[in-house]
Amino acid sequence: MKRLAKDLWIFDGETVSFYCCPFTTRMTVIRLHNGDLWLHSPITYSEELAARLAELGNVKYLVAPNHLHHLYLPEWIEHYPEASLSGTDEVIRKRDDLHFAHSLNAEQEWPWREEIDQLLVSGSTLMQECVFFHRPTRTLIVTDLIENFPPEHFTGWQRLLAKSAGILAPNGKTPLDWRLSFKKAEVQEHIREVNNWQPDRIVMAHGDIVRQDASEFLQRSFRWVW
Repeated sequence: MKRLAKDLWIFDGETVSFYCCPFTTRMTVIRLHNGDLWLHSPITYSEELAARLAELGNVKYLVAPNHLHHLYLPEWIEHYPEASLSGTDEVIRKRDDLHFAHSLNAEQEWPWREEIDQLLVSGSTLMQECVFFHRPTRTLIVTDLIENFPPEHFTGWQRLLAKSAGILAPNGKTPLDWRLSFKKAEVQEHIREVNNWQPDRIVMAHGDIVRQDASEFLQRSFRWVW
């Protein structure tokens, strides 16, 4: 567990294999003003992790921001049956064995709206992702829209593959296959909104956190959009 700012933590989980490459996992936790915890992209559940969360507050919201981040949801729902699960339409269709209280594609009065803004980034035939902005700490939270792996995380051909995909720090960005699948006009509108948030920090599920010059990083990371 690492505290990034007041009421903002990250928990790094196990590494999983994706396209034969090691992908780190990360959960971002926000404590809302009422003490409820908002969990973005839950990692592997453990009793030790649950104990740490109990010290922070009450687990209330579980968020699956895109259809690739769903593996560990069943164990969280089992241990927190009163928690509310939200996901994109894609992940809801994929995990029809789970009960989702809300779709992130829908316009509604989210219970965390006073502290967290959100935007569904769409326009791709491959994937949609809901991104979030924690206003009190000016933190942008993304999943795969930006991947920013340290080069030493990969070896040999894996590093060459990651470099060609454009996901190596300090110049991480949206993976190449996803970039090529976007309708430019639609994604441009979304990235303008993300830029307008003017974050001070960027937390992604995979790779190095951007702790300074976040606006400059975004301009560089999303240069492909224009």
